[in-house]
Amino acid sequence: MAKWKIYTPEGVQDILFEDCYLKRNLENKVRNLFRRYGYYEVETPTIEFYDTFAAEPDLTPQEMMFKFFDQQGRILVLRSDATVPIARIMATKYKEVQYPLRFSYIANMFRYNEFGGGKQKEFTQAGVEILGAATPESDAEVIATAIRAVKECGLDNFQIDIGQVDFFKGLMEETGLSEQDAEQIRILIDRKDFLSIEEFVENRGISGSLKELILELPKLFGSVDIIDKAESITTNGRSLNSLKNLRSVLEILYDYDLDKYISIDLGMVQSLNYYTGIIFRGFTYGLGFPILSGGRYDNLVGSFGRSCPATGFSLGINMVMTALERQKIEAEKPYIESLVYCEREGRKLAFKLCEELRNQGMIIELYIGGRCMKKCKEYAVYKGIGGIIHVKNNEDIELLNLKTGEVNRTSIKELLERK
Repeated sequence: MAKWKIYTPEGVQDILFEDCYLKRNLENKVRNLFRRYGYYEVETPTIEFYDTFAAEPDLTPQEMMFKFFDQQGRILVLRSDATVPIARIMATKYKEVQYPLRFSYIANMFRYNEFGGGKQKEFTQAGVEILGAATPESDAEVIATAIRAVKECGLDNFQIDIGQVDFFKGLMEETGLSEQDAEQIRILIDRKDFLSIEEFVENRGISGSLKELILELPKLFGSVDIIDKAESITTNGRSLNSLKNLRSVLEILYDYDLDKYISIDLGMVQSLNYYTGIIFRGFTYGLGFPILSGGRYDNLVGSFGRSCPATGFSLGINMVMTALERQKIEAEKPYIESLVYCEREGRKLAFKLCEELRNQGMIIELYIGGRCMKKCKEYAVYKGIGGIIHVKNNEDIELLNLKTGEVNRTSIKELLERK
């Protein structure tokens, strides 16, 4: 007997009846939302050349990718992210188009080192990308769509933290620090390691209002007043322009009436080499990691040979499921409305009846466990089915209410009219 044949590898899982039902419902709700917003869905291959993802190493480091070889010895990877393949599609297959383009996707991703904090090595992401627009309106639409998607999934107690990477980049230009030093302080700020930040700034001789602002960065989160505070301290043009851009996006989001979900975080400084402007992450209680993230990435499509501004976000469907469970939000479960049991003489009529009721949108199961009403009832009770339609012959039908024990006689005409 093979030792591992009844197990699944670490970081992947079987998704059973109720969870799979919930997952597909969430995917359908999000997919329909994206369609209503005018996004066209694409599906990229599960297997890509490693070179595709190497075009943007800061998005998914190679040690996080599942890699293998084809017959020619070329390195292949399992899809670790949807944004990079969509950028490839945009640059190679939509060259002569009218901008902007709106893409959406729902697909499984594969990454190593995603096991901590409840994440998996195989997980499902849903998201959108707007390509060909470099406006505050496009950034605001992406964030608004992200908020609507979370609400569509049944969560209402969540927050979207919004930052602007150029604010930090402008500060680093003003300090004159090397790229290596700037990256080191970025990591410290992202960790909100206050003591190490202070020590670093002191050792580099940064002083005055610039020192004050860098020390304050990890704490610069909250309402729009944070922008006012940052504008009163900084003087470099790049940082000031980033704050102006951030304010413009916020004003649009307020017109969407979404301000209750939004906060500012100028200390959000992850993935600076990938993102080029607005960045954001979504959090909900019960989880210690974001359920969504996104931002502007104007340089990615250009790495495939065609320059094009872009912005987008991705939502973790599995994370949303975990949040719903931990917040004890009741989710719809799979169910059967009626169970049809037929005698030999009523089989043809039973088949017709099942089809008619299903065409009306009802969820109907035909009992296939043999000719034993007692076992049929036991089966219905086990599955939580409230009623049995007993087709006795070509004319006689009985309706059994398993909760009350009531039995009513009817005909197929009366039954279909009743439904």
